[in-house]
Amino acid sequence: MTRKKINKLLIANRGEIALRIVRACAEANIRSVAIYTEPDRYGLYVKRANESYFLGDDPLAGYLDPLRLVNLAVETGCDAIHPGYGFLSENAQFARLCRMKGVTFVGPSAEVIHKMGDKTQARATMTAAKVPVTPGSEGNLENLDDALKEAERIGFPIMIKATSGGGGRGIRRCDNAEEVRKQYPRVISEATKAFGSAEVFMEKCIVNPRHIEVQILGDSHGNVIHLFERDCSVQRRNQKLIEIAPSPQIDEQQRKTLGDLAVRAASAVGYESAGTVEFLLDGEDMYFMEMNTRIQVEHTITEQITGVDLVREQLRIAAGEELRYKQDDISYRGFAMQLRINAEDPKNDFLPSFGRVTHYYAPGGPGVRVDTAIYTGYEIPPYFDSMCLKLIVWSLSWEDTIARAKRAIDDMRLHGIKTTAAYYQQILEHEDFRRGDFDTSFVAEHPELLKYSEKRHPSEVALALAAAITAHAGWYGEEKQ
Repeated sequence: MTRKKINKLLIANRGEIALRIVRACAEANIRSVAIYTEPDRYGLYVKRANESYFLGDDPLAGYLDPLRLVNLAVETGCDAIHPGYGFLSENAQFARLCRMKGVTFVGPSAEVIHKMGDKTQARATMTAAKVPVTPGSEGNLENLDDALKEAERIGFPIMIKATSGGGGRGIRRCDNAEEVRKQYPRVISEATKAFGSAEVFMEKCIVNPRHIEVQILGDSHGNVIHLFERDCSVQRRNQKLIEIAPSPQIDEQQRKTLGDLAVRAASAVGYESAGTVEFLLDGEDMYFMEMNTRIQVEHTITEQITGVDLVREQLRIAAGEELRYKQDDISYRGFAMQLRINAEDPKNDFLPSFGRVTHYYAPGGPGVRVDTAIYTGYEIPPYFDSMCLKLIVWSLSWEDTIARAKRAIDDMRLHGIKTTAAYYQQILEHEDFRRGDFDTSFVAEHPELLKYSEKRHPSEVALALAAAITAHAGWYGEEKQ
């Protein structure tokens, strides 16, 4: 593959991941182009990019129109598009349009995105590559009768899943035939609305597994490496809350096996760019769950333990360069943890808490990183994901990483909205979590952690007054067109 230098890049995303890409472009001497709709007019990423373009008043439509974004890239002289995560990041049509218009897509090929996005195709591909998959249906379910027969063959409990699903949506557990009858049409309806496809399949439900994903990098020269694993077991309703790298609950032999399986999986599809191979662990058994053909929200903790800038590597790979690292060059040091601070009220069934940030003070100190696009006076819109910042901490030992996470949360001041920060403090204090003994059932099995009283800081009144003054003054900067 010939090298194709990237001089100017359109970021087909918003918020903190867009800002993350802007920063990577600045270090790579690439001119960055942001896009925004009305709710993001005063977004920090919009102000930090070299150029920014308004897509209209509709909060979502502008971010979800592949042809419009590719045409905008061409019109503004962009060599490449980075899709970030979410939105169009795993949209094969988007990658295909980029190729047709001569714009480099920072990610794998459209063919790989399609193959890995279709869960039944992905399962078949992994089986052929001798990567163990969860027992399940051979293909998509034809109808309810087929679903009932497959459930009987596989054995309860089972999971009915959207074939084109992702992000924890389009998944229902069934413990008996009656639940299959009830949940089968619901999954089809949810899949149709969320993914535009009514196709579903079935897998054996691995009860209370550990959710472990492996970060991989592949280039156009046939090189594939892994950068160790992340433990994503602390989650609520299939949505990740806290991620850890490396996992504190697997040994070195399991770590090597998972890394080898992830490389085999990526090599089997000719993977290029950064990606993630996700596994469920049940005792000593490991099962392939899915491949995410994009940068992940939690890529930050892999960067912290390995020192590899994954977004910069994506840009280099997209430009046709060979990986700078061999597998033996990659090692890890210490532990890193990412806490997704969501604008939600844990005491009210995690109801979203959108609105104006009246005061924000970022935590700092050794081993603390914050990826966010919020600031004092920023209005968190109700149209997007509720995550408002990612708090990342690193230290040499697991115990010190927990202590640093607690201290960083205590350092942070975020007023005007409800967040999950204080809830995470309770998780960090729990003895099971502290000894690295947790799985995907941890949150559901510990509802008592929600019964906390939020700590009041001595200067809270003064902070609230200062926040009110700042919010009234606003921080808007000058809009770029």
